[in-house]
Amino acid sequence: MTDHLRTFRKLAQANRLANARLHRACALLEPEEMTAQRPAFFGSIQATLNHILLVDRFYLNALQGHRLNRAALEEARTYPDLPTLTRWQEAEDMALLAHIQGLSPEALSEVVQVDRGEKTQHDRRDDLLSHLFQHQTHHRGQVHGMLSATPVKPPQLDEFIPGDDHAARAEDMAALGWTEADLMR
Repeated sequence: MTDHLRTFRKLAQANRLANARLHRACALLEPEEMTAQRPAFFGSIQATLNHILLVDRFYLNALQGHRLNRAALEEARTYPDLPTLTRWQEAEDMALLAHIQGLSPEALSEVVQVDRGEKTQHDRRDDLLSHLFQHQTHHRGQVHGMLSATPVKPPQLDEFIPGDDHAARAEDMAALGWTEADLMR
């Protein structure tokens, strides 16, 4: 039997690991490299990282049953400094993981109201989660590509879900306080 909650939990853990790796790599950049205009969707590494945070906040807010939080979204558009952005992203990543861990299998098919301000969207929770993970992977890929044009080597972002990747993620797992047993359950 397929355990969809396990799948979404592992995707949330992979999301956390990938964001941590990406932020760690970006911390090696000079500040002007973060804001340098590049041929990308949002024009810079900084703006793309802010967009990732904004979208996490937007969807997690809806998944938790809350109304649109314009102040949290506006804050996500600003870029105070990378350490602050990294803390904000970590908080969202861990809140998303906690949200998924608190779900029942039946909750995945529940319809969630997504307050978009001018309208309310209605979609299944599993569809919203799938969309969120795809969206975030897409934009992390853009940051990865932009890092290729800097002196900093882009980090590996896809060694996480299969058991055979354990050696490639051991250091990150330890830093996050996770065990292989937790991941593979």
